Amino acid sequence: TDFQRAAASEQLRVLGDQIGVPVYAEEREAPAPEIGKRALAEAERSGATAVVVDTRGAVALDDDFADELADLADEIDPTEVLIVVDAMTGQEAVTLAQDFDDAVEGTGIVVTKVDSDTRGGAVLSVREVTGLPVKFITTGERLEALEVFHPDRFASRILGMGDVVSLVEKAKETIGERDVQDVARRIQRGEFDLEDFLVQMQQVQEMGPLSGLLDMLPGAGQMKQQMQIPEIDERFWKHSEAIILSMTPAERRRPEIIDGSRRRRIASGCGMQPADVNRLLNQYREAKKLMQVMTSGKGPGGLGKLLGI
Repeated sequence: TDFQRAAASEQLRVLGDQIGVPVYAEEREAPAPEIGKRALAEAERSGATAVVVDTRGAVALDDDFADELADLADEIDPTEVLIVVDAMTGQEAVTLAQDFDDAVEGTGIVVTKVDSDTRGGAVLSVREVTGLPVKFITTGERLEALEVFHPDRFASRILGMGDVVSLVEKAKETIGERDVQDVARRIQRGEFDLEDFLVQMQQVQEMGPLSGLLDMLPGAGQMKQQMQIPEIDERFWKHSEAIILSMTPAERRRPEIIDGSRRRRIASGCGMQPADVNRLLNQYREAKKLMQVMTSGKGPGGLGKLLGI
């Protein structure tokens, strides 16, 4: 029911195509309750078992918009009313959530852009002020970044204790449980080489921002420093992949044979510097060391047990 934002309905159609969900949208502006009524009728005709009605957003709730939302809720009688707020707006998110709740009696909160510990306060504040449960959060812009909110796991993440359970669930969902277990066994046997590292990097990219994944690991802050993870995830992936692909198969399987002359050749082959190759090798060694501890069951989080190995 958003006619204020340019191409809003088209964006929803694109999203619907990506996840295989039909989208009902009208091109001509009409009152939200009328659109909602027709959308429900179309859903019933098509045999849909659930309907998500997306309203327009606002940075502030005026009387007209509040009345529109109330009328829409009366017309469609929703089972859930989820209020979406942006963690980047800080106190404004809290105020907006309270205003929306007053207008439509929400049943839950969705907090977006919770991709750093400093924004965790917005989640806690919205929950405290509205009294509504936070049901979902997003930690990035990709579809995979939408996740069910678990208060205990989120608290652990903020405190630097990690969230290994969510990490394992995300890995099994994205990569596949059998593949995750196979890699974990190779790590335990000390067989994890740069070819494995490359494959895992390519798969991990599908799981969301690297910084967000690292935050799920206990001691993530120290790990980020040791691995020298840059702020721009995309650049990290691109450069790391280029360096590994510039190596010979033997070098990828046995990184210990990479000496000074090999480093220079690898760097020249991918347009990087020998220091970049050194950095990648250090990142690989630190990642391998950490994963060996995590999968052994001796480290915090008990990752090996969660993986079933």
